[in-house]
Amino acid sequence: QVQLVESGGGLVQAGGSLRLSCAASGRTFRSYAMGWFRQAPGKEREFVANINWSGGTSDYADSVKGRFTISRDNAKNTVYLQMNSLKPEDTAVYYCSADHSLYSPNYEYWGQGTQVTVSS
Repeated sequence: QVQLVESGGGLVQAGGSLRLSCAASGRTFRSYAMGWFRQAPGKEREFVANINWSGGTSDYADSVKGRFTISRDNAKNTVYLQMNSLKPEDTAVYYCSADHSLYSPNYEYWGQGTQVTVSS
């Protein structure tokens, strides 16, 4: 069982930056792949980025490549999403997720989400 708590969301102007954090409970954090997803109003939840247990492999949605960076600190049981050059279309609720498989079609554990709003 893994519990995930996101933080770091907020209101930022276009072109600005935010760093999201996701703190995980449990002693087995390093055994999980971690992912970030987002859901904008009226849209389905979409993949943003993921990272394997060691941090050696990561993947990004095309829409955020070159602007967002996912990382993890296994000593702190935390995964991060650094978001730069934010655009209004990045506005969404961002969710942290965990699964034993990096490529799982349905991640097993989810946080409650944190709101990111980018103003134009």
